[in-house]
Amino acid sequence: MTHDAKLNAAYAVCREIARREAKNFYFAFVALPEPRRNAICAIYAFMRQADDLADDDSLPREERRRRLDAWLANWRGVCHGGDSSDLVFFAVRDAVECFEIPLNLLDELVAGVTMDLDQASSDAPDTYATFADLYRYCYLVASVVGLVCIHIFGYSDPRAEKLAEETGIAFQLTNILRDVAEDAARNRVYLSLEDLAAHNVSLDSLLHRAPSAPPTYNERALLASIAQRAEKYYQSAQELLPLIDRESRPALWVLVAIYHRLLKRIRCADHDVFSQRACVPMPQKFFVMAVGLARMGWARLFA
Repeated sequence: MTHDAKLNAAYAVCREIARREAKNFYFAFVALPEPRRNAICAIYAFMRQADDLADDDSLPREERRRRLDAWLANWRGVCHGGDSSDLVFFAVRDAVECFEIPLNLLDELVAGVTMDLDQASSDAPDTYATFADLYRYCYLVASVVGLVCIHIFGYSDPRAEKLAEETGIAFQLTNILRDVAEDAARNRVYLSLEDLAAHNVSLDSLLHRAPSAPPTYNERALLASIAQRAEKYYQSAQELLPLIDRESRPALWVLVAIYHRLLKRIRCADHDVFSQRACVPMPQKFFVMAVGLARMGWARLFA
């Protein structure tokens, strides 16, 4: 197989992974020009591999960590010119070279998904003492993604970097709110202990609450405070939009619009994320994507 044929096959694998798994992200990917779309799909596929290795609850943490370390060693070998049967690595290496993505960002991305594996005991719940601790986790699993994305989107103003970081925080706080019940069932609470204490919500009550029971008054107040914090970070997303390349703005707009709608649906449900998992209905996603595609055509027309 020629280099070009292998690269085309590699990007095809990444596009399929993104199409199958990315949900909210994929609607934004469609609004990108093909070279940037391929690169984003490659990065997503890389993230998906790391997440799947770290989150395989059928294996002990030690085994998951061992497999992730082996996967990471394989990736680093590819970075230094080595070969691999993993087509995702082949595509990511090409994306890194084409868009000058700093390799340390990908290292930080992997560090984020391994944070839960570094807990002292697999029996103790995964928690974060302060919001500063939780912010660090959100930075590694979401803000770093944003920093990688703006290299692919294109930017020249250095202010874009801090704004991309904070946009990632907005997205991850939204994910955390949506997944409170699901995470608790997996012995994970991504609401800081200091926030729980401030609203008189005990860790034990979250971990052992009755399934699908509506939130208590204190739980609603806790979740509302997180939603308000996320809302502030969404302002950074609006400031980021004009700082990236014109042809990439529709994709970022789609992503922000979908995630912000998800947060608004959580708030409209009075922060009840226990009775039913919040989501943006598919017709709304298609509408947002259609607007994004129209914006892409407009951007190309006046480029």
